[in-house]
Amino acid sequence: MGALTGPLPAEASVIAKLRARLSPRAAEIAVFVFKQLSACLFGASILLLLIVTSAVWQPDWPVARYDVLVVSAIAIQGLFLATRLETWDEAKVILFFHITGMVMEMFKVSAGSWSYPEPGLLKIADVPLFTGFMYASVGSYFSRSLRLFHARLDRYPIEWLTWVLAAAIYINFYSHHYIWDARYVLMAGTLILFGRTVIAGRNGDWTFRIPLIALVIFATFLLFVAENVGTHTGTWTYGGGTRVALAKAGSWYLLLYVAFIQVALVHRSRLIARTSGGEDTP
Repeated sequence: MGALTGPLPAEASVIAKLRARLSPRAAEIAVFVFKQLSACLFGASILLLLIVTSAVWQPDWPVARYDVLVVSAIAIQGLFLATRLETWDEAKVILFFHITGMVMEMFKVSAGSWSYPEPGLLKIADVPLFTGFMYASVGSYFSRSLRLFHARLDRYPIEWLTWVLAAAIYINFYSHHYIWDARYVLMAGTLILFGRTVIAGRNGDWTFRIPLIALVIFATFLLFVAENVGTHTGTWTYGGGTRVALAKAGSWYLLLYVAFIQVALVHRSRLIARTSGGEDTP
């Protein structure tokens, strides 16, 4: 399936203005930062909603905060599509992640891993529907980054092996409640399969190559920050506390590989096999 490459019209307009008003070096730095902000636009919008609604919401208001978060997330999605800040391929990624994320959320809440303490009508099995959008923001970031930076995945592993790994990680999120937790074996699997995988991209005349593992570790840190935003705003809770244990970062590290492998299915034209023998030129 071929995916659109490069900035969308609205993004291209901002990039053109930055390059027209700044020196070449300053422009490339500004454009890189802008593309990163654009890539995480959906996730940042969801986090901003959590912070703002937590600050202003009153318990006696007639509409539940969780329900407003659901409607707002859908409205943001619609706005992005209407203003062409997002492609339909990226919207499909978000929908897919919303479904898989909601399924896991329902299981984890029923198992007592965490909870959503506030009331709301738009819930399934005590899980507010907006939580699926938080999972979707991870897939959205990966998908938008590949497009914005004209990126390719160099030395990508054999696809069916990555699917097996993603399935094993996803199953372990459930099965470790009943049998041995295989997370450390699965972490080793990510190093074996993706140890040589590189994201090769372009920003203007500047090309870059970033090891996938380094990107996943950085994204894990960002998820740690986001989780703490969620607990400090009271949106969800781990046993009543507001601080998220750093040990949970291992689960997010694995979750990010599930996300990346699923995004790669949408962007298959960007995969360059490890056995191809060549280096990618973005």
